[in-house]
Amino acid sequence: MSQMNVTITGMTCSACSTRIEKVLNKMDGVEANVNLTMEQASITYEEGKVTPQDIEARIEKLGYGVQKEKVEFDIHGMTCAACSTRIQKSLSRLDGISDASVNLTTEAGVIEYDPNIVSVEDILSKVKKLGYEAVVKQDREEQKAYKEEEIKHKKQQLLISILLSLPLLYTMLGHLPGNIPVPGFLMNPWIQFALATPVQFYIGAPFYVGAYRALSNKSANMDVLVALGTSAAYFYSVVEAIRWQLNPNLEPELYFETSAVLITLILVGKLFETLAKGRTTQALTKLLSLQAKEARVLRNGDEISIPVEQVQVGDRLLVKPGEKIPVDGRVVKGSSSVDESMITGESIPVEKREEDPIIGSTINQNGTLQMVAEKVGKDTALAGIVKIVEEAQGSKAPIQRTADRISGIFVPVVVAIALVTFFVWLIFFDFTGALEAAIAVLVIACPCALGLATPTSIMVGTGKGAEQGILFKGGEYLEGTQSLTTILLDKTGTVTHGKPEVTDFIAFEDETSLIDKVVAAEKASEHPLAEAIVRYGESSVTKEATHFEAKPGYGIEAVVDGETVLIGTRRLMQAHQIAFEEYEDPFAKLEKQGKTVMFIAVGGELKGYIAVADTVKESSKRAIAEMKALGLNVYMVTGDNELTAKAIAEEVGIDGVFAEVLPEQKAEKVKELQLQGEKVAMVGDGINDAPSLAIADIGIAIGTGTDVAIETADVTLMSGDLLNVSKAIHLSGKTMKNIKQNMFWALAYNSAGIPIAALGLLAPWVAGAAMAFSSVSVVSNSLRLKRLKL
Repeated sequence: MSQMNVTITGMTCSACSTRIEKVLNKMDGVEANVNLTMEQASITYEEGKVTPQDIEARIEKLGYGVQKEKVEFDIHGMTCAACSTRIQKSLSRLDGISDASVNLTTEAGVIEYDPNIVSVEDILSKVKKLGYEAVVKQDREEQKAYKEEEIKHKKQQLLISILLSLPLLYTMLGHLPGNIPVPGFLMNPWIQFALATPVQFYIGAPFYVGAYRALSNKSANMDVLVALGTSAAYFYSVVEAIRWQLNPNLEPELYFETSAVLITLILVGKLFETLAKGRTTQALTKLLSLQAKEARVLRNGDEISIPVEQVQVGDRLLVKPGEKIPVDGRVVKGSSSVDESMITGESIPVEKREEDPIIGSTINQNGTLQMVAEKVGKDTALAGIVKIVEEAQGSKAPIQRTADRISGIFVPVVVAIALVTFFVWLIFFDFTGALEAAIAVLVIACPCALGLATPTSIMVGTGKGAEQGILFKGGEYLEGTQSLTTILLDKTGTVTHGKPEVTDFIAFEDETSLIDKVVAAEKASEHPLAEAIVRYGESSVTKEATHFEAKPGYGIEAVVDGETVLIGTRRLMQAHQIAFEEYEDPFAKLEKQGKTVMFIAVGGELKGYIAVADTVKESSKRAIAEMKALGLNVYMVTGDNELTAKAIAEEVGIDGVFAEVLPEQKAEKVKELQLQGEKVAMVGDGINDAPSLAIADIGIAIGTGTDVAIETADVTLMSGDLLNVSKAIHLSGKTMKNIKQNMFWALAYNSAGIPIAALGLLAPWVAGAAMAFSSVSVVSNSLRLKRLKL
């Protein structure tokens, strides 16, 4: 009997777990126990009668899900897109693997697998069998050390190759018109043999190893092209050297310089490519460098400095001016302004007081703060951002599938073209021309540029977004954002601040005295509007209410300094026979603006009125204008009444309004727009926005909102600034344009280069140089996105 544990998703009650358990126990050779609380099934099964796949298929047939595990690998030894495509295809065919993504640029793979069917060791073994080295994702220091060692090794190899190839390159000058003097010993075939052999078999060994592994797995990659081309030039030259040895009067046709210079140029290109690819991850490196290294912890009355990794939830920390806030938490003592620009993109420092939340890695500016740690380690906002960016950079955009399909058949086609070229030249011209043309075809054709076209742009694009506080959760969302046609904005917390504020305060007599009494009266109330009034006048309050009574639907009644204070609606004034008709017009005008307006009476006389509203964010109007300028239809959805909704919409320039929409109806509004053929982005910040964020073509969460909204969304804006919506769309469009440029030039380069080489118009060493630098040009073009102004 064998044992397996399965995590089951979708169970909502005990009836679900009982049903699954009964069905599984009816299977021949299966004993199952399903735990609803743990969402786990512990299953014993008899091999030969049933397989883990059969059991999981039965669970899924019942309408539930089987949760898979995910593992990330660093993969070493890939040289071109054909390598990453082959590894991805081979892993995808393994039983138990539901999804495999291999990224050439990051040299990493993300595998979703079922541990009951396949193990991590099986996956590692498969990659090794394919001829590559895979290790479970290393920490950043190990990765950095490996990369530095790899670059150092490549530089050493390149130096040796250059020193041996330069004399051979000089011999090429002897064949050019102009009678350039070349020392006679350099023209000796055996001297050239001695210089070229170490380059061919020591420096070029990785090409042979890679080619053998590819061919033994019935595949082909760039290594096959390089090995074939340089070997043809080298071994033909060896044969010519032997013929010269047997007959000194023979003028040998030597191509030692071609093979050696080709390998050297390819190494130059690979080194530049590695250095350029390193620059694509600078945004992530910059994010990681933001993290504080140490924290001041207050324990038993003492101030202790400890590594930030040792901070625990609940620790009380001290943050002095100019220091980084170590972890996420809230202020318990003190006040200061905090620079949050590195996380949210907001350039203006944010004022922080007691009970305000603060984000780790942001900078405390001018006051000492005491805080309590609430999120540490991988739970902090910065760690979450890094995780999202890493996953996005490792993911593939749908457009990448085109490049993968082309890369998969590219090398065999090129080899076939080279063979046809060789035999055509041999039939109609001579052997020397046939060999040169065939070698040129082999070396100019390289799938690397095509394979790098998409992932490098995705990496730079997502990194650029992260620097601006725009987090794309994957390449598919970065691609999809640029095709949006409609933006649906939640009102509260998205278009508006989401917190009521006093907008108008009109006092008929002494303003200071009146606000003092109003604040004293409202302090006893727990209503959100009362909180807004208290915040508005709190600094001036000197009085206390001796009596307080809330009158639902009317307002409040309180006694301050022995006088009765009434704050509320017309009905409250009428109930106490207080005349207000004289001020009806300005009162009604404020109401039409979507504000909640309250009359204020003291001692039986009307003394003024106060208006409270959820105010529009300063940038909302400009942001919506920018969205419209991009050709987008902009709608607002809210549960507020139509009068308030239209007032807010008119203020910010939104034409379409869905008012009095219940939370569960928001998703239906998204569907309605989609049925009209629109590509819809939902922008929201609350728990009630989660369903509509999930169903939208692109869900955009405001980072100042709830964790549920952020988790559900495809794009997260770390600040509450709506201007970042148009920035995200702009960045998406520019990234896709960059990818298309890369793919066009990669395809155009090969489309033009191969025929030119086949016609004999391209010397092999020139073809090698062009091939080596085509990849560098693609990566360099992608890096232009780093300079994009959003």
